[in-house]
Amino acid sequence: MSSLSFMEKLLDGVKVEWKALSELGELVRGNGLQKKDFTESGVPAIHYGQIYTYYDLSTIKTKSFVSPELAKQLRKVEKGDVVITNTSENLEDVGKALVYLGEIQAVTGGHATVFKPGECILGKYFAYFTQTEVFSSEKRKYAKGTKVIDVSAADMAKISIPIPCPENPKKSLEIQSKIVSILDAFTELTTELTTELTVRKKQYNYYRDQLLHFEDGSVEWKTLGDVATIGTGSHDTQDSIDDGEYIFYARGRAPLRLNEFDFDETAIITAGDGAGVGKVFHYAQGKYALHQRAYRIVPREMMHPRFVYHCIRSYFYVYIQKASVSSSVTSLRRPMFLNFPIPTPSLAEQARIAAILDKFDALTNSISEGLPREIELRKKQYAYYRNLLFSFPKPEEVSA
Repeated sequence: MSSLSFMEKLLDGVKVEWKALSELGELVRGNGLQKKDFTESGVPAIHYGQIYTYYDLSTIKTKSFVSPELAKQLRKVEKGDVVITNTSENLEDVGKALVYLGEIQAVTGGHATVFKPGECILGKYFAYFTQTEVFSSEKRKYAKGTKVIDVSAADMAKISIPIPCPENPKKSLEIQSKIVSILDAFTELTTELTTELTVRKKQYNYYRDQLLHFEDGSVEWKTLGDVATIGTGSHDTQDSIDDGEYIFYARGRAPLRLNEFDFDETAIITAGDGAGVGKVFHYAQGKYALHQRAYRIVPREMMHPRFVYHCIRSYFYVYIQKASVSSSVTSLRRPMFLNFPIPTPSLAEQARIAAILDKFDALTNSISEGLPREIELRKKQYAYYRNLLFSFPKPEEVSA
């Protein structure tokens, strides 16, 4: 079915009007809520970060509270209201919306605007619309600021929303409900997959800890310096070439490219400094180039490379945090690697353990075959249908 025939069937001949948000309900900017105001119990409060945490539009119950005395001074949020972010360090997060589905009246602060839907718009319909490119384009026109970007409640009120059959609120809400139910189904599926991924990660961690735990005396323990060669590369990030022949591992998750290689081997790569310090992002096989502040760990013959990979990936970050005299490790030096303890069961046992952990690793982390890939595909499918369901024609005078 083409997008045109799909929308024609959905609308069943009714007209669509684009109306300013101010015509569709009441908008009230929040006020006065700060982190220091939060309490362990009291009146539910929706704070800045919660809109991102719960942006799946599932059933919302706040995790934050304020005292009843303070709540009297704050803007109220009723069940069905939409809380919209007004400020953020990046434009993408401005205008994100959360439908409050809690049974108890909540409050919110000055970071947000509360939209109280009128008779011809569903809160969830509007919340889904805020995820579209059309809405993003509109809010961009009103954004102010550089370090902190703000779209005021007054400007938010000017943004146009497509309303099918506005002269007949009952009919309009029926059409909106159909759109919402379709998008809810995709959202629910993605949520289920995400929940499944969380379970699988916990399962992976459990089996990993079981498989890498050895009773005293059952295996010999050595240090990483005994069982692997450790070193750095010689390149800087600025050396990278977009279409380079060889992979170039720097300090972040995203590998770069280079026209020359430093090593031809199997190695575990970890960042020497920066945000990824002590974490393993890459497993190198074959020819590659390496950043001067990234480390290569090359297991010797008595060690299975994937077994070493799982040991380092699982425990090295925690090890250096404990071993460091500083409360926060910002950079690594080669001596910090040398004393990292590692068990050395037989090669056959290492291979068995590595094979099991590889399966869990693929399921929980692979973007080509695991649950992350499935979640990404579902998100793309959801985005496609969301754009399709909001592909209402926009009159020239509204879009000008």
